[in-house]
Amino acid sequence: MSTEETVEEVQCCCSHDEAQETIDPAPQPLIVEEEEVNNGKKKVKIAVVGCSHGEMDAIYETMAMIEEKKGYKFDLLICCGDYQAVRNHGDLPHMSIPPKYRSLQTFYKYYSGEKKAPVLTLFIGGNHEASGFLCELPNGGWVAPNIFYMGFANCIQFAGLRIAGLSGIYSHGDVDFSHYERPAFAERDVKSAYHVRNVDMFRLRQLKAANNDKLSNPVDIMLSHDWPGGIPDFGDSAWLFKKKDRFKEDHKSGKLGNPALMKLIYDCRPRYYLAAHLHIKFAALVPHKGSGSERPQPTRFLSLDKPIPGREFMQALEINVASDAKMELSYDPEWLAILKNTDLLTTADKTKIVLPDRIGSVPCVYERKDFRPTAEELEEIAKLGDLTIKTDTFKQTAPPLKEDTPEAKNVPPSAYYRNPQSAEFCQWLGIRDLNYLLVEKSSDYVGIPFYMMPDSDETESKPNQDDVDFGEDDFIIDRGHGSEEPEAKKSRLEENKEEEEEEGQSEDVVAPE
Repeated sequence: MSTEETVEEVQCCCSHDEAQETIDPAPQPLIVEEEEVNNGKKKVKIAVVGCSHGEMDAIYETMAMIEEKKGYKFDLLICCGDYQAVRNHGDLPHMSIPPKYRSLQTFYKYYSGEKKAPVLTLFIGGNHEASGFLCELPNGGWVAPNIFYMGFANCIQFAGLRIAGLSGIYSHGDVDFSHYERPAFAERDVKSAYHVRNVDMFRLRQLKAANNDKLSNPVDIMLSHDWPGGIPDFGDSAWLFKKKDRFKEDHKSGKLGNPALMKLIYDCRPRYYLAAHLHIKFAALVPHKGSGSERPQPTRFLSLDKPIPGREFMQALEINVASDAKMELSYDPEWLAILKNTDLLTTADKTKIVLPDRIGSVPCVYERKDFRPTAEELEEIAKLGDLTIKTDTFKQTAPPLKEDTPEAKNVPPSAYYRNPQSAEFCQWLGIRDLNYLLVEKSSDYVGIPFYMMPDSDETESKPNQDDVDFGEDDFIIDRGHGSEEPEAKKSRLEENKEEEEEEGQSEDVVAPE
């Protein structure tokens, strides 16, 4: 967690053209932190996008255009799901979308090495993903040089900021199960593979502060693809329901978003909460218990659109960090301890997991209910040494696509691979390796990783993560239109208006019983 003092913040633009109503105890979400004079801080500049939908060329071009106009460089790009890390045409059948909408997009160029991400990129999964690839990395890892996937759930650090993330969307029918899916996917499994699990949300809830700590915000930034259920009540819901009229009934019936995420907000009190999925920009402010100075900072919620013309899909955050903060990713020691503490909950069998904090008819079988790390457990993590996330561990498991030809389309669905990043991480931490357990379930559809092939021409590449000196501008926002749109963005049009209406609320989002 960032150790910064209280800072003055300035308002950024609202999520729409109308003024948002004032919400107690403060006005609409504030996105930029004003730097105090001589306080030993510096600003980290973070670009945030909603659903990426594989449009990495367009996203990076938009960032470059902004950097040129503003005269500074971004330190980090955060993508809030539907990233679509498609390595080749064999990954497309692992996406749960109608075949006519399956498209290679541009990520494959970064996987193959044809291009390199110009800025360190961090993302979570959504409901439009190459699920076979992502389930090789349950605890996260590099999907290409300079592009890091956070796994099913994670908490890592960047420049001293704690960033927690949850991949997928909510489905009541799957939330209690373990992660058991892998290629070859059954028809049902290709959907359930991207559904969030209670075990992941339980682990994230262990990031909450100590019981006697009523003021801190233990997490700086929290990410999910889904919206937290009930979040419209904390923003301009009248405007939202006018723009998306189907949302009103879904909100009233409890179908809009993940009903468990609001508890995560109240437990972990993140300063910023970033989401996507519903293809509209919307801001909200969630206050926490307390009064006056005896109250934690509120949680500023922001959801963004997808990268198509005329849509607000990108927002910049400027957050103060320590002047000596390193612009690199590192493992969060508390999260590592939580993974070790909850290792008994990891299984590749298709089974419902009874959580230690569950209240219901099923008796608790665990001696321990609170898995927040103790001082002794954190001391054990400290023995691991340097927690910096290595940047040279990426390996190509599936064959890279060097040229998109008609022949390249005629390939079978991708196999499932043993990923060396998962093996190294789990062995280092001393926890069960879900990637290994999934491979061991069956030898069917398990492939030999491409990097192990004798004719592999894979080369290792270390990304550039040098510190950058930034300008004075407080914030920027890409409104998705104008004469200076990047070419890749201009060329991308909505394929079908009916698709947009269908994606307004995923069919997989089900009201809790």
